[in-house]
Amino acid sequence: MEEIISKEEFEKLMSIPGEIRGLGFQTEANFVREKRGEEALKKLEDEMERLGHPYSGIRTMDFYPIGLLAVALLTIKRLFDFTDEDFKEMGKFEAKSSLVIRLFMKYFVSLEKVSKEAANMWRKYYSVGDLKIIEMDEEGKKTIIRVENFKLHPILCHVLMGYFLSVIKMIVRSDQITCEETKCTHKDDEYHEFLIKW
Repeated sequence: MEEIISKEEFEKLMSIPGEIRGLGFQTEANFVREKRGEEALKKLEDEMERLGHPYSGIRTMDFYPIGLLAVALLTIKRLFDFTDEDFKEMGKFEAKSSLVIRLFMKYFVSLEKVSKEAANMWRKYYSVGDLKIIEMDEEGKKTIIRVENFKLHPILCHVLMGYFLSVIKMIVRSDQITCEETKCTHKDDEYHEFLIKW
């Protein structure tokens, strides 16, 4: 059987500095189960176990190497032919199903409050990167979110687009909402920047 992730690729990704909470891996597994079923989830779990990081051992609030997130996303892409849109959908799913976000939205239901707390929320989830709200224009119906010092893998850009889109959608309550990545570290920009309009 052909390897989904080679040892060399695995080691390269695992050398990326930083950590992420286990919650992200559990949400990915739930998304795969919902989108492709139990059999697909079993395939994903088997491959992650082959790599020495079974999903069954991942605990929600513990920190794990951030490179493992890239490994998991690439494994999902290669096992199930996920597209950029699938990963954007995964980001939306993560935002909607996250207990942290639901609690956050209960107390911070305005754009102004979200912009003040966004950086703290990012840091609760990732040990690297800095999230900044560059612009929050309620009248012009747009916001610009910047993520600095964060370069993992281009797949994650689509997950973040879906995630940010979903969070802003919960606040502005609009079905006419879009998210576009206007700057990306994987395209030689200094940071990631996301433009959300509604």
